[in-house]
Amino acid sequence: MLRGLDIRDILIIDRLELEFQPGLNVLTGETGAGKSILLDSLGFVLGWRGRAELVRAGAGQGEVVAWFDLPEGHPAREVLQEAGIPDNDELILRRVNTAEGRKTAWINDRRCSGEVLRQVSASLVELHGQHDDRGLLNPRGHRSLLDEYAGGAELLRKVRTGWRDRQAARAAVDAARERLEALRAEEEFLRHAVSELGVLAPEPGEEAELDARRRLMQNAERVREDISRAHGAVTGDGAEGLVSDAMRWLDGAAEHIEGRLDAGAEALARALEALGEAEQEIADCLESLAFDPHELERVAERLFALRDMARKHKVMPDELPAKAAELAGALEALEAGVEGIAVLEKVAADTDAAYLASCEALSAARRGAARRLDAAMAVELAPLKMERAVFTTQIAPGQPGPEGRDEVSFTVATNPGAPAGPLAKIASGGELSRFLLALKVCLMGESDGVTMIFDEIDRGVGGATADAVGRRLKALAEGAQVLVVTHSPQVAALGGHHWRVEKQVTGDVTLSRVTALNPAARVDELARMLAGDVVTEQARAAARALLQV
Repeated sequence: MLRGLDIRDILIIDRLELEFQPGLNVLTGETGAGKSILLDSLGFVLGWRGRAELVRAGAGQGEVVAWFDLPEGHPAREVLQEAGIPDNDELILRRVNTAEGRKTAWINDRRCSGEVLRQVSASLVELHGQHDDRGLLNPRGHRSLLDEYAGGAELLRKVRTGWRDRQAARAAVDAARERLEALRAEEEFLRHAVSELGVLAPEPGEEAELDARRRLMQNAERVREDISRAHGAVTGDGAEGLVSDAMRWLDGAAEHIEGRLDAGAEALARALEALGEAEQEIADCLESLAFDPHELERVAERLFALRDMARKHKVMPDELPAKAAELAGALEALEAGVEGIAVLEKVAADTDAAYLASCEALSAARRGAARRLDAAMAVELAPLKMERAVFTTQIAPGQPGPEGRDEVSFTVATNPGAPAGPLAKIASGGELSRFLLALKVCLMGESDGVTMIFDEIDRGVGGATADAVGRRLKALAEGAQVLVVTHSPQVAALGGHHWRVEKQVTGDVTLSRVTALNPAARVDELARMLAGDVVTEQARAAARALLQV
């Protein structure tokens, strides 16, 4: 519910603060007093499109603040949460327009984009009037209005789910066909490459191992001669033999010098043991360097084959096994492609049938709701002096989509035998207002927390018809909030809360003022609306009579 509006330096308003109430709120005043400026200001803070120039002459910027009660579960809370804006029981919208034309918006003191502002405001306020291109007059919204009237949320959910499944299944078929066509174009290459890689049979890490073996064999012949010499130097004919002779000679002399050579003999024993270990290592190395002269040629050929294949497929040699598996998989997909597409096509056919079945169920619900809505509109139009008008909800086949296969439009014929046409084009100004009001009454379910604004929706009607309009507005306001800008005393008299908008000129400055009316002032305002410039006692008596109805 809209709790209040604070306007500063907007057009001919310097400072204005209003606090609205639940129920039916009426705003009255002479033509040009500034009632439309209030709606322009509210539309500005809600992010609606409106006048380009709003800042009051001489002011640096204009500002509008609107605050709302936001109960638990209100649709605006979900929008706020998605936008990362704190949601409290009170929602404050603020928007500033500089004299240079820059516009900035805040929600609960957080900067926000115009798109977020409009998403939030769409769940807060509805504007209805003769130029209502955002609500009931917009044909693009008629289908959703009918669905809401039909209570078809579950049917619509099934249609949307079916549409997503259908689109996904068709996309899978199309993608499979594209893949199959691409594979068929490469079939010859795939078969050759898979065969070639199968013959080569690369192994992970093989290239590095072959490269190391090749370098070792290339260097083996050169180092083998030096290693052989080293082996001879430490074996029996070399150092090992000399150390053994030295130990034997020392053993013979040791008994004659009373142990003075014991430490030397022990050192030679350790040296002999170390020479033995060295001889074994050198021998093992010589054995490992022994190779078949043709082995080097075989290793080099294998190494170069792996590297050539890697360059051919533009991968690293270690990636060849994975590439072989990838190409083999593509070839298997090609060979199984037709069968796979047949399976996907069966799934697509099943999802298509399920989607069409859910569409038909939704269409049936819409047709039933359309008949009920047309009957309800006939009942509502009669008290509004439009008993000869015919309202028809037309349902025509349309392109399949997530909302089903129906195109829905509200059409009217204002006189018997006259052709029906779109609501906005056929009805005159006064007729259009009454059609919109009747339609809103029929479509109104339980209050969803939306504030409804009716801008001179009673234009062109008077007397009993104006009274009927007012009573329907009052009925809409039960348990909800309705704001009405009106020139009709019959409508104004039914309001629970009444404000007068008037223009004041001081010197060369024109300002608009809004005053909450007490009972006495309300009688005078209704008398003015009834009598014009000169308010008579008879007019006041008529005003009192209206207020007592």
